[in-house]
Amino acid sequence: MLLTISCTRPEGAAWPASDLGYLLHKNPSRIQTFEQSYGIAHVLYPEAGDDRCTAALLLEIDPVRLVRGKSKSTPEFSLGQYVNDRPYAASSLVSVAISTVFGTALHGRCKQRPELAETALPLRIELPAVPCKGGAEYAERVFAPLGWTVVATPLPLDPAFPDWGDSHYLRLELTGTQRLSDALSHLYVLLPVLDGSKHYWLDTAEIDKLLRFGEGWLTTHPEREWITRRYLTRRHTLVRAALARLAELDDADPEELGAIEHDFDDEGAGIETTPPAPDLGGEISPAATELIPAQATDLGLASGGTGDPVPPTDPRAEASCSAEAGERGPSLAVLRRAAVHRALLSTGASRILDLGCGQGALLLELVADRAFTEIVGIDVSMRELKIAARRLRRVPEWQSRRVTLRQGALTYTDAALRGYDAAVLMEVIEHVDTPRLQALEHTVFGAAAPGAVVVTTPNSEYNVRYDGLDAGAFRHSDHRFEWSRAEFADWAHRVGATYGYAVRFEPIGPEDAEVGASTQMAVFTKRDGKNGDEKGVA
Repeated sequence: MLLTISCTRPEGAAWPASDLGYLLHKNPSRIQTFEQSYGIAHVLYPEAGDDRCTAALLLEIDPVRLVRGKSKSTPEFSLGQYVNDRPYAASSLVSVAISTVFGTALHGRCKQRPELAETALPLRIELPAVPCKGGAEYAERVFAPLGWTVVATPLPLDPAFPDWGDSHYLRLELTGTQRLSDALSHLYVLLPVLDGSKHYWLDTAEIDKLLRFGEGWLTTHPEREWITRRYLTRRHTLVRAALARLAELDDADPEELGAIEHDFDDEGAGIETTPPAPDLGGEISPAATELIPAQATDLGLASGGTGDPVPPTDPRAEASCSAEAGERGPSLAVLRRAAVHRALLSTGASRILDLGCGQGALLLELVADRAFTEIVGIDVSMRELKIAARRLRRVPEWQSRRVTLRQGALTYTDAALRGYDAAVLMEVIEHVDTPRLQALEHTVFGAAAPGAVVVTTPNSEYNVRYDGLDAGAFRHSDHRFEWSRAEFADWAHRVGATYGYAVRFEPIGPEDAEVGASTQMAVFTKRDGKNGDEKGVA
């Protein structure tokens, strides 16, 4: 992986181009090496004259270091972790190297040449391979408004086979007159944006980095919302917080950036709710998904029901349960949907919320039952919703017309969720950070307050029955916790007592005499406020 920065001395300038070495705090006369967590970074100068100077940052990526410490249970644990583009393509690894190797220059400090650090220099930046699935147009859209002349050349999949077409990699050349610190900050933020991913876990500190290194240019950038979403890899809760802070910096209305949305219902005026992505629309139906912009899948918010990805349950759990049920027995996923279906019927509910509906597996189960007159699937991931919509187009019209798909998160109250007979949280709560659980509880049980709530979650006691799952490990890398039966019961009883629900429990899947079933389900039923009896919804 290679990055070169060239500086040309302007006519009449009193300083030599080789003073670039002062700004970078790296001596042009020798090669320097820096250990990184993922490999080694080298800094060298192919040329260092009075008229032109070029500094090169060469990264030697060790694929083994990138995966060291990851559990074998993670879905990424595969050959793809070792054979990939990370050693060759500019990504978040370059951003990390810029901050560690050129950190002083990135922050605009130079004791030897302080005036030069504040001077706009004629610069040329070259990156031989930049991943960018949006193509050259996207590189132009993010760099050109910052004053760069952009030359983005698509790289062929294989020069020996031109008929194969181009890859999603670009040779990127940027030329312009910029302060070196500004140039480095542009690279630091925008290279991961073009790549659309990062090699490390994101938390709220990432918002501070974005605003710190985007200072002076991000608030006025025409693509600031898109840049923010891509930089934070579509983590919805982080994106909303970042957009709100950007609005404060720019003295703009947060609603203009999609940072908040107000509920003007009489019972909850001014409550902030999770908004849909402003350019994708807030509500879609199976028949209307053609109207969603094609870029929604790649560029929109792709997160789970609470702002984080909500992947399916570990397939080993499904396979193990199926094996225990017999060679031709139904999988755990089928058993889980069937159990939820029965629980909903037992409550007499007809209008259903599927919260964190994902790709619509439960929706397809419920829509075939005429007992359910209205079904709303809610997920924060536009990608998941589009898949669900495509699947629903395959069912008869009399079924699909009863389903509405909406984009939204579950940790922000939404007046549109009120008035339903029942809500389902199927394999959702374990993907929520523990400090955020209380917000989800309030949104579902307090603000929406349906007549019944069905919750399923893994039974952690059963994990010992899964071969290859290390002691103490979770079934999926995105799980924030997995509860025992006692822990789940304690949580459910507390929530029920707080919001006025009775609760009963059912196992899902074959029961083991020692550790119970693989999945546990709680069925909450709203109590009658007068006498404490359970309140029917039929």
